[in-house]
Order: sequence, then C-alpha cells, then structure tokens
Amino acid sequence: MELGSALQFLDNKSILVTGGTGFLAKIFVEKILRVQPNVKKLYLLVRAADHKSAIHRLHHEIVGKDLFRNLKKKCGTNFSSFISQKITVIPGDLTHQDLGLHDSDLLQLLCKELDVLLNLAATTNFDERYDVALGLNTLGAKYVVDFAKKCAKLQVLVHVSTAYVSGERSGLIVENSYRMGETLNGVSGLDVNIEKQVVEDQLHLLRLQGASDKDITIAMKDLGIQRARRYGWPNTYVFTKAMGEMMVGELKDIIPAVIIRPTIVTSTYKEPFPGWVEGIRTIDSLAVGYAKGKLTFFLGDLEAIVDVIPADMVVNAIIVAMIAEARHQEPQTIYQVGSSIRNPLRYSNLQDYGFRYFTKNPWINKDGKPVIVSKVTVMNSMDSFQRYMAFRYLLLLKGLELANAAFCHFFQGVYSNLNRKINWVMRLVDIYRPYLFFNATFDDLNTEKLRMTARTSLVENDMLYFDPKSIDWEDYFMNIHIPGIVKYIFK
Repeated sequence: MELGSALQFLDNKSILVTGGTGFLAKIFVEKILRVQPNVKKLYLLVRAADHKSAIHRLHHEIVGKDLFRNLKKKCGTNFSSFISQKITVIPGDLTHQDLGLHDSDLLQLLCKELDVLLNLAATTNFDERYDVALGLNTLGAKYVVDFAKKCAKLQVLVHVSTAYVSGERSGLIVENSYRMGETLNGVSGLDVNIEKQVVEDQLHLLRLQGASDKDITIAMKDLGIQRARRYGWPNTYVFTKAMGEMMVGELKDIIPAVIIRPTIVTSTYKEPFPGWVEGIRTIDSLAVGYAKGKLTFFLGDLEAIVDVIPADMVVNAIIVAMIAEARHQEPQTIYQVGSSIRNPLRYSNLQDYGFRYFTKNPWINKDGKPVIVSKVTVMNSMDSFQRYMAFRYLLLLKGLELANAAFCHFFQGVYSNLNRKINWVMRLVDIYRPYLFFNATFDDLNTEKLRMTARTSLVENDMLYFDPKSIDWEDYFMNIHIPGIVKYIFK
C-alpha cells in the first residue's frame, strides 16, 4: 500500500466535519488549515438556531480559541478573510434526516462536492439522558451514513467512536467490529428501533404523569443505565456508541468507511503547541480534585493500566486513516488509537506525577494560601470503599436522621445536603467503577500496520506522527499535560 503525499491528497478537497465545536474537531480544523491552506473547503456542522448563531459559534467557540494562535500569526492580517474563504459553518442537527439542513441549495452543493465526511459529533457524558445519547451517538450515526450515500464523489466516511465500546471485558481487546444486535453478555433482543420506541414510550408516560423537567431528566438517565446494563455495557455513553458502530457497519453498503476508536484523549503532545486542552475529563477531574485538597482517597487498582493518548496523535491517525481508506477503498477498517500495548501507563504513575507536580507547584485556594498535598488513601476494592463510606459518612447521616426526628426536622437542611452528596458520590463510583478496575489492553494491530505504512510510503510521515512509543509519560504529564490543565482552569 502506497500513501503518497498527504498534502497532495488534501489539496482542493471539500470536507464536512460534524460536531464542529468539539475538542477533536477544532484540532482537526486547525491542523488542516495550517498544513494545507489549499484545502478547498471545510464545512463545519454545528448546532445552532440559524446561520447568524452558527457564525457566532464559529468565531467564539472555534477560531477564536487560543488553539489557532499559530495560524493567526502565520496569516497575519489575512486571518479573517482566510477563515471566511476556507470555512463554511452550517447550522444543523445530527439527530434528523439530512443532518437537519433546511437549505436545499446547500444540501445539493454538499452532495455534489464532498470528498470526505468526518463524523465527530457525540455526547461523551457517561451519565447522559438516554434520549439525548441515543439521538446523537446512535441515530446520528445512521443519519450520517444516509447522508454519505447521497454524496456523489465521497471518497471516505470516517466515524469516530471510542475504544471503550468493549465494556468491561478483560485481557486483549482486538479491533473487531460489532454485528447489528450483538451484545456483550449474550442477551438477545437488542434492536435500535426497539430502543427508540422504549425512549418514546417512557417520555410519553412521564409527560402524561405531569413529571417535571428535572424528574424527566433523572428518569431518562436511569433508563439509559438500565438499558445499557441489560445488554452488558456499563453506561449509556459506550452503549449508544457501540450501537452507532453497528449502524455504520450495517448501513454503509459500498461507501469506503473507517472507524476510529480512541482511548482517553488528553491534551496536545506537540501541535499546534504542547498542552492545549479544553474541558476537564475523567483523569483530569481527579487531578484537579487532588490539587484542591478535595480528593482524600482513590478507589481503584494502582497497578491497572490507564490508556491515554494525546489529542494531536488522534487527529493525525484520523488523517492518515482517511487517506489510506480513500486511496485503497478496502473493507471497513477499525483502528484503536491508544497506548496500552505500545507504551503502558499505570494509575500509580499518575499518582506519582500528581504528587510531585502539586508539591512543587501547589494550588492556591480562594484565601490565597497554597494547598499542601499528600499521598491519598488508596482503596483497592469496592468492599473497602463501602466500609470507608459507611464509617466516614453513613454513620453521620444516620445520626442526623435520628436528630432530625428528635428536634422537629431542625437539621433537615444539613441532612438533605449530606444525603445528596453521598448519593452523588455513590452514583459516580457506580458509573466509573469499571474504568478504575479496568483490566484490559487495546490491541492496535491495524493501527500499527497503518503506522508502518506511513513510515515507508507517506511523504509527510513526520508531520502526521501518532506513535505512542515516542511519548515520555513523565515529561508529558509533568511539563505538558498537568500545566495545560491548570492553565485551562485559570484562563
């Protein structure tokens, strides 16, 4: 397989990116514009009421970000006109046919011109409402494939999923696809149309009962977890993403398609500069909580592998996979993009990096005083966690309940507040537990073959790096990622 020149491939191409305001989408857009300004057009689909709102999102949520500072410097005073020429932002909705586009002329233009369709739109909230997650992550994938079929000269559809569609499997997780209706626990009956009907029926019933918006949200979140676990997935996010993959595989027909499964995506490693991040993700929230002195214990296996991959490596893998699929039009390929096989990182490493970083660079609290961190208490089983919670909080809660009854609900406010916090923590632990005790590695045989092909036949191989072996994790976390997270919070 010969890949040739990436810049030549991208020259004069029209690319549609869904989820245009997302983390990876912004990094992808910046990279393409910076390395190949001769790209014909980047169409960015964003959720917006109208074109004016979409333009506002473009300037405030995409090109207005610090991420584009190198490109702004390169373009100088021509930056605004360059962006206007190269980017067309489209108000749309992935949960509707034709991606929610109402402009028939634009629809025809896209179907005629598009060379590449990159589906990055998703909700990544583990505890999302089921109707929202099913609409975006599953049915959204269906509508993207339906739209791709209408594009006369489309060379490739790239669908970005997640490696964690594997659920709670242990051992080596290979780059296999899911058949329509396949489940992780062998329970039969999984059907996307039935799931859609379950959602509609539940919403109809709740509305008939006069449920409040808050009650509907809670019910929809609970329904998502219930349906996911019925078929063997631990949460709504990975369940709906797995069904999205099924949609792509089942409906794509002859369309050249590739599925990218990143692991935990972290801040940029090199480009456009090290340490750019947006949003606080799972492991980052642990680091911030620890730095603030609020994380006093850790639940999980410190020797378990935590599979992380910098965002710019994911974007580079997307671009190379896009070129490989477009030029050779092989059957649907799945690429797992992570580090657990090539360069494993453990929770114990993260614990060490966090302690050393925040000892040297302490968090300054609201009073202007540095927070002194220490090694956290580690609980390596759910039993030890439940004993800790019972001794530390549940006894106190029981005492407040008794005192409340004895003193005419005088302590009702304190009791309700503590009870709410305990329930919130227990729900978070229930949702994230599979990943704190995750005992698997993600095989990346397809991805490694792609890397080897890039090394031997891609002209710009150095520009499109995505080998996790090149990462020194200590240097990355101590000098790039953690400083990037701190900068993001205090910007």
